[in-house]
Amino acid sequence: MSSSKHSGAVRNADLDLAGRIKSGDAAAFEALYQQHASRLYNLASRMSGGADAEDLLQDIFLLAYRKVGSYRGESSLGTWLYRLAMNHCLDVLRNRQTRMGQVTDSMDEPDAAPVAAPGPTLSAVSRIDLERAIEALPPACRAAFLLHDVEGFGHQEVADILGVTEGTSKSQVHKARLRIRAHLGAREYSAG
Repeated sequence: MSSSKHSGAVRNADLDLAGRIKSGDAAAFEALYQQHASRLYNLASRMSGGADAEDLLQDIFLLAYRKVGSYRGESSLGTWLYRLAMNHCLDVLRNRQTRMGQVTDSMDEPDAAPVAAPGPTLSAVSRIDLERAIEALPPACRAAFLLHDVEGFGHQEVADILGVTEGTSKSQVHKARLRIRAHLGAREYSAG
């Protein structure tokens, strides 16, 4: 099957599945859940730092059920769902920061952590240190990094999910990598 025929068939299947969910077909919604729940749980867990991942996952699928009528087939149903999930996670993080009276630091702040420090190799880094470094990222950088480097989406797909340009996706991933290296490098020097 040619690429255009395949993508047309996928788009039609996605539109059909979305239509069945909208009409109340529980089996169709279950199929959507089975196909995406594991990866969305991992995304929610990483975005929230592990806290509330189950609740976030339930909220994401509740939102998907409520908003499935807005799916138009302009992207894959999976991309639409990831965008919905990422927006929800970002909203929750922003609300949490607001409630705690914290302001997310900006990459342009003069007192931001240095980003050019060389980091240790991944074999020298514990999983806990890496998770902490990811949690320390500003939400937009964290989202782009997780979608691209962890979930394996291309920059255009990340851009579609986050509603940004491809260049912004590349920039956010690059900044996230630099910040993670700096964070891990600082931990290595403070532990040594």
